[in-house]
Amino acid sequence: MSRSRRIARALSLAIVLAAPTLARAEPFRWAFASDVASLDPMSTGDVNTRNIMHNVLEALVKIGPDMKPTPGLAESWTQTGPTTWRFMLRQNVKFHDGSPLTADDVVFSFQRATSANSDTRPRLRLVKGVEKIDDHTVAIETNGPSPTLITDLTYLDIYAKAWSEKNDCVEPMKAASGKENYASRHANGTGPFKVATYQPGVKLELEANADWWGKREGNVTRATFTPVTADATRVAALLDGQVDMIDPAPQQDTPRIQQDERLKALVGPEARVIYLGMDQTRDELLYSNVKGKNPFKDKRVREAAYLAIDTGVIREKIMRGAALPTGALLTYTAFGYDPSFSDHPTPDLAKARKLMDEAGYPDGFEVTLDCPVGRYVNDDKICAAVAPMLARVKIKVNVLAQAPNLYFQKIGGRDTSFYLHGWGSDPDAQPLMVILMHSPTKAGAGSWNVGGYSNPRVDELIDRIGGEMDGAKRLDMIREAVAIERAEVGVIPIHQQMLTWGLRKTVDVIQRPDDFLDLSSVVVHK
Repeated sequence: MSRSRRIARALSLAIVLAAPTLARAEPFRWAFASDVASLDPMSTGDVNTRNIMHNVLEALVKIGPDMKPTPGLAESWTQTGPTTWRFMLRQNVKFHDGSPLTADDVVFSFQRATSANSDTRPRLRLVKGVEKIDDHTVAIETNGPSPTLITDLTYLDIYAKAWSEKNDCVEPMKAASGKENYASRHANGTGPFKVATYQPGVKLELEANADWWGKREGNVTRATFTPVTADATRVAALLDGQVDMIDPAPQQDTPRIQQDERLKALVGPEARVIYLGMDQTRDELLYSNVKGKNPFKDKRVREAAYLAIDTGVIREKIMRGAALPTGALLTYTAFGYDPSFSDHPTPDLAKARKLMDEAGYPDGFEVTLDCPVGRYVNDDKICAAVAPMLARVKIKVNVLAQAPNLYFQKIGGRDTSFYLHGWGSDPDAQPLMVILMHSPTKAGAGSWNVGGYSNPRVDELIDRIGGEMDGAKRLDMIREAVAIERAEVGVIPIHQQMLTWGLRKTVDVIQRPDDFLDLSSVVVHK
């Protein structure tokens, strides 16, 4: 053997010995409490869908494990003026079908993301346009100064223009409508994994993309996702070795998981608030025994409902302590968060009953509460606990608990009077405020403000926050807008959800507050 070959062999052996976990490629199997809504993230606001598909589809900018923006398909960018930016694309990036990434794809993807059926549209409402400079450079112009542009662009998934045109999916098909197009069940991204097979409601199989441009820290070659709604079935799958990870692991089963020598549990705060929304728009509720009136239009009724709900009991009894108190929609991960946002009213039945009397409902009323089953931790159990609490102020609640796909179709179509929902904070407060607190507009603001909460001053502040570059001024406006919404009881915050993942000890993952499982960093030890 020549000297050069001996050296090469020795170096190869040294690498294998130094990193044994990465020397072998391994499969990975995980289960979540609900299915993806679609393989097209632009078609839905469902975070689980976006999180899974961000292993397949990529954006110009990514959010790193520290919840800070980091280069994605754009390797760098510069601000060339108060409202203009230039983004340099990575060279030699290929889509999964082998076609090269170019500026044309970025321009097309912006048009797709801002089309009428796109749930990404509100995130990009401050972007005026995207222009091709050359094959690997694009210019982005905003409608005014935009302090959130970089984080907004993390939602601009890049699609191949030619592939989308060929398969007649130039525009997304809104998942909440129940309609589909080719992109609903197929994907062609640039990410570390590509779709191998997809059977809605059964499984989604992803295989490693050997041509990925990025640095793979893990050793997973094939990842299989299975939706498992029932808590007991999900835990049994982990205990029996059918899956390597479950999300979430039910609180009541966490001790059992921790005591099993084969398993471990990861617990940490999630950047998500669970809340109750109320229809404040219609003159008559769709699902109530009150005719000709809408009780939730009266702030006194909303406040009475809030004072009747003991969120502390829900955290202690339903969540078994795995939740944090909150009084607002924002979490600590967002710029603009204030510790006072965790304050919430103490339950006060006497005051709540007085408010109901003053509002003209001494005998209460009946209303249906829409609730998902398995989308959020203990979601149906929370709804079941809320019903008797509200009964104490004579609000009779009929809980309608449905599978997430049916639930999201219902509330996405505004076909609700009262609903349980959850939303995660971005690195900046403004995007969440646009989506959940702004009055619904044709431009896409208030896209998931299902209850239709509306205040002109809040709208004005949210719009100004989006164009204010002075951090201190932005903080003041964020706090003012949140204070107004809280005082008017636009929604009823329940708690900040905690992440609880159950895993086999042979698996190493990074748990992030946004609940994104980066498959390229997962290591499976065998």
